[in-house]
Amino acid sequence: MSDFVIGITGASGSIYGVRLVEELVRQKHAVDVVITPAGKIVIQEELGTSFAAYISGIGLQTIKKYVRIWENDDFSAPFMSGSNSPKAVVIIPCSVGKLAAIANGISGNLLERMADVAIKERRQLILVVRETPLSLIHLENMVKVAKAGAQILPAMPAFYHHPASIDDMVNFVAGKVLNSMGIKHGLLKGWRKKNSG
Repeated sequence: MSDFVIGITGASGSIYGVRLVEELVRQKHAVDVVITPAGKIVIQEELGTSFAAYISGIGLQTIKKYVRIWENDDFSAPFMSGSNSPKAVVIIPCSVGKLAAIANGISGNLLERMADVAIKERRQLILVVRETPLSLIHLENMVKVAKAGAQILPAMPAFYHHPASIDDMVNFVAGKVLNSMGIKHGLLKGWRKKNSG
């Protein structure tokens, strides 16, 4: 089992999750990936292909070695149990529907269960919420999960690094997640610093 479990929901911004997986694999971290049915539809719409096809540029041997993709209804995954909880769980992007389920302890599928396990086992849980505008219900759910120990890291690219492309903005968000995970990378530069990558 890997130390990192990445969930991709049906919120817009699937490229954020894909880029995070690509960077973790590039650094030779094994990752387990759970994509909701809605997440698969959004990936196809936004990226024009499936998750597996999109990351195939990494190389098939590398993917086989470092990436394991789980169906959202597969409760045989080892990380669904607290006895096998991962070091970190990242849901990127996180829809407000999944945020609501997590905030209320609902574990109706693998993605919800892995978030529930992360909270109860006090493992790192990062939710990259992607919605606008936010309702009071969304904000209250964010407060609930933050009080339970999760980190809310909205998909909000900055502009102080003078992004020249969409990739630059995607890399900024993925880089912020990696910063929170304590993983060094070259995806973004800090305020008034040159990019290390």
